[in-house]
Amino acid sequence: MKLLIFKTNIESVLKLKKINSIFAYDPQILDWSVDTEDIDNVLRVEAEDHSNEYEIVKMVETCGLQCEALPD
Repeated sequence: MKLLIFKTNIESVLKLKKINSIFAYDPQILDWSVDTEDIDNVLRVEAEDHSNEYEIVKMVETCGLQCEALPD
């Protein structure tokens, strides 16, 4: 398992539902959360070891949302 962390523009329930619609059915995504209290609306994704940041960013962007990897 690996933990991936991103800065996003996911700040509403509607946007959370959009993300859930794609993450819920992806077997690579083990768990995820968004800290909407944080200024960067931090998305944390627990994923399979072979997952990478680029894949997650593309998944989020398909929902019309912004996402960029945060450095460790």
